[in-house]
Amino acid sequence: MKHFLLSAALLLPGLAAADEISDALTAAQDAYADGDIQYALDELDFARNKLLEAKTNQLGSFLPEAPDGWTREVSSEMNQGLAMMGGGVGAEATYTSEAGDESYKITLMADNPMVASMAAMVTNAAAMGFQIERVGRQRFMIQDGEMTGLVANRFLVQVSGADTATMTAALESMDFGALAGFGQ
Repeated sequence: MKHFLLSAALLLPGLAAADEISDALTAAQDAYADGDIQYALDELDFARNKLLEAKTNQLGSFLPEAPDGWTREVSSEMNQGLAMMGGGVGAEATYTSEAGDESYKITLMADNPMVASMAAMVTNAAAMGFQIERVGRQRFMIQDGEMTGLVANRFLVQVSGADTATMTAALESMDFGALAGFGQ
């Protein structure tokens, strides 16, 4: 019984969001049927934003936990910036050492025009003279203290702010296979 209640409690936030989305879609249909096109559009925008928020939260689950001796702070402002760059979803976290003297940031972006524009650069990084670092089966280019890679030709993964060894260790803690299947 305890496990059932715990499972139900964990599902409630997702169900509440789903109900909010369903309610907005129903309201949009009703408004359309009543001829209130503007309200229908407003409700569709609301539902779309809630769906993007849910997708962002899911993408954020691919950000690794903080390593021992570090803290992690997930940014809630990532998608606001992406909206001005053509849309898509993203997740970002800053990792800070307990002493506060070191930090790095991991950024994930998907379904964004910037990902497509960076794809050619990442794919041809060696030809362009950038240093390449392999992390598992993924290649990351190193430029100006930042490591950038492309996962499944759809996800831009960037790490910046620390030495290459620290950033590589952070990338090694990520599940790129699972990330490649996200949203499929």
